[in-house]
Amino acid sequence: VSDYDYPHDSVTVTDDGAEMAYVDVAGDGEETFLCLHGEPTWGFLYRKMIPGLSERGRVVVPDFIGFGRSDKYTEIDEYSFEMHYETLRRFIEALDLEGVTLLCQDWGSILGLPFAVSDQPERFDRIVAMNAVLADGERELVDTWQRFKEMVVTADDLDIARLIDGACVSDLTEEAKAGYTAPFPDDDSKAGAYAWPPMVPQTPDDPGADRHAQLREDLKEYQKPFFSLFSDSDPITQQYRDLFRDLVPTAQEEPDVWVEGGGHFLQEDAGRACAEYVVDFVDRR
Repeated sequence: VSDYDYPHDSVTVTDDGAEMAYVDVAGDGEETFLCLHGEPTWGFLYRKMIPGLSERGRVVVPDFIGFGRSDKYTEIDEYSFEMHYETLRRFIEALDLEGVTLLCQDWGSILGLPFAVSDQPERFDRIVAMNAVLADGERELVDTWQRFKEMVVTADDLDIARLIDGACVSDLTEEAKAGYTAPFPDDDSKAGAYAWPPMVPQTPDDPGADRHAQLREDLKEYQKPFFSLFSDSDPITQQYRDLFRDLVPTAQEEPDVWVEGGGHFLQEDAGRACAEYVVDFVDRR
């Protein structure tokens, strides 16, 4: 894929043998960055950030099951919150990642934050919450997200590139459109992308909401560095930016910034700037 020609590998993360693919870029420093994507993207989303991050260390970018080069189930009901959570756990344990700086956006944050804060915090040194979500079901999701969810679940054949392009401030190049759609050759391959929006916990009783209720409590006591790095033009997640800054004691110690010219996919719109913010954060903390 153009601009994302790093070698990739995979690890088995389910009992039925599904494999999670990932890129593992050896960097020049001591850090380990774990970059988690969201809906309906894959590791390709982080291609503009990898060069800047790799100046400080190793960069690990997995594709969640159903996305990118990872294995894909073709039935929507084969996807669940716990399946995704468990496969992320198995992936991190298989690579035995330690001393991690977590970068997480969208579903990457829904899965990554409870794992990094509540389950295995000893593996993580710091967190960068990028257009992230606290999904305990206590806060109503905005109308923009509701319309997005409805568009996905009612689509006859989901246009991945159009979806991403519509949530960016800048226009996707033809090469970027091709990169985002490459892993999804037919509608069956998009089952994971169809499954994710309705899976976001919307009430406290929804699967996964309990993990985020625990996350909220643990974040109140979180003492490791936490950077709430949100873009200035994402109506879907902007309500969570100050929530994290107010909730996490260490988040208030970080710069009060909005990434300029960034939509929902801030890695696409402003990837190089985001990498600079993250490197500065690492150098500070």
